[in-house]
Amino acid sequence: MSLEPGQLAEHSVTDYEVGQDNLRKYGLDIHNPVFPVSAGLIIAFVAFTLLFPTVADDFFGWLRPALTANFDWVFLIAGNIFVLFCLFLIVSPYGSIRLGGKDAKPEYGYFGWFAMLFAAGMGIGLMFYGVSEPISHFSTSLAGDSWAPLGGAVGDTEAARRLGMAATIYHWGLHPWAIYAVVALALAFFSYNWGLPLTMRSAFYPLLGERVWGWPGHIIDTLAVFATLFGLATSLGLGAEQAVAGLNYLFGVPATTLSKIVLIVLITCVALASVVAGLDAGVKRLSEINMGLALLLLGFIFLVGPTMDIVRGIFGNSVAYLREVIPLSNPFGRVDDNFRQGWTSFYWAWWMSWSPFVGMFIARVSRGRTIREFLTCVLIIPTVVSIIWMTVFGGTALTETIDGFAGIVDAALEVKLFVMLGQLPLTSISSFLGIVLVIVFFVTSSDSGSLVIDTITAGGKIDAPVPQRIFWATFEGLVAIALLVGGGLAALQGAAIATGFPFAFLLMALCWSTMRGLHAERRQPFLEQAKAEANAAE
Repeated sequence: MSLEPGQLAEHSVTDYEVGQDNLRKYGLDIHNPVFPVSAGLIIAFVAFTLLFPTVADDFFGWLRPALTANFDWVFLIAGNIFVLFCLFLIVSPYGSIRLGGKDAKPEYGYFGWFAMLFAAGMGIGLMFYGVSEPISHFSTSLAGDSWAPLGGAVGDTEAARRLGMAATIYHWGLHPWAIYAVVALALAFFSYNWGLPLTMRSAFYPLLGERVWGWPGHIIDTLAVFATLFGLATSLGLGAEQAVAGLNYLFGVPATTLSKIVLIVLITCVALASVVAGLDAGVKRLSEINMGLALLLLGFIFLVGPTMDIVRGIFGNSVAYLREVIPLSNPFGRVDDNFRQGWTSFYWAWWMSWSPFVGMFIARVSRGRTIREFLTCVLIIPTVVSIIWMTVFGGTALTETIDGFAGIVDAALEVKLFVMLGQLPLTSISSFLGIVLVIVFFVTSSDSGSLVIDTITAGGKIDAPVPQRIFWATFEGLVAIALLVGGGLAALQGAAIATGFPFAFLLMALCWSTMRGLHAERRQPFLEQAKAEANAAE
């Protein structure tokens, strides 16, 4: 007897049935009021931003520094809590609990599972920042300017290199994946083990009880929709910036706002086709293709680039990360305000805004894993892969720069990857592959995000009508366009921080709720007993 989200309602911890509050008209199946409120406010936002771009530009230009300068400590403390929470669960007796019950089996093999994790979780960001971030931190550390992490390493090339790589890995290692992991674990556990709908509100059932089906739950799910949509729009905007920059670098395509808009429209159309195809035929297949292309580009740079420097860097950068992770995680008494507020706070807010999307997506594909296996794979293994990725891409760029090539440092953020590839053999082929990767990451983020938002706004239904997925995929593209028109990169980052900030508090409450649920499960696996009773009745 297989347990899926929302099934066995008669034996669930609640009498609530998935979709009982839904409106079913005109071929739609939407949750009331989450769908109309979310859709209405997002439509109003897009209209306002497109009609009044100057006002939007001024607002987002003010918003990001206002939040990061005053509340950077909130983001850093929250990030540390999530890492410690995950590490505790890995070594605790709770780690033996299996998502879906003791007889549940994983639905996907490791390769397909990892492919979907990376494609949904960090794809575009790894391409955009893989070269630009290590170079930026190295340059500021060497110069000792106000953006240097931990005050920098003035005049010491090797120390600046290690510090720059440690700061980069800090932003792509344990902390961001812990943010994803706490959400994914809570959603998977309460859906597969307690029979609750696969929505954010279900994770707060131990704290709110039956009130999660009322307005407290409506607010939680609506916030999740906003966070997911704006977090996705930030990534899609970054992807458009980099893809157009690459096309300009290779083929002379004008790097204008119009070009970025056209690219977003075209790629959104491709994402729509994948959304219609569904999880296995669309998202999973594209994710596996993407993983293969990413490994191909990674292997190419490793072989034709400074191979020995990369090998040494993988170990040296890992040690540097472990040495610096605690100082970089310290929220107080720092001398690097610009780095902490401009880089770390933005990243943590961005990851938090992505967490409902990535967390729910990971939960959907992770049934059958034990909590220990789940957290180890979602937390530790991606951190190792991030170290390798950043070392190959960033380490190659650093070697080229230290050897006297100044082009990468002088290039714009979105072009640095292509300038680095320009110093290697087969530049046109590798740069074109890089553009393709950005585009396919763009598509996989958009279609998997659409599936997740659709699930939330359908009250936890994972098989909602296709037109609803099309609606959300379309509006992801429109929000990205609106943010680009209304302020460019600053607007994208401001939107991510604005939605990530309230989620910092929500996710800390989620950790407490999950602990209460796991403690109850250890005492009496609720749905294991329910399934036994159901089988006995049959």
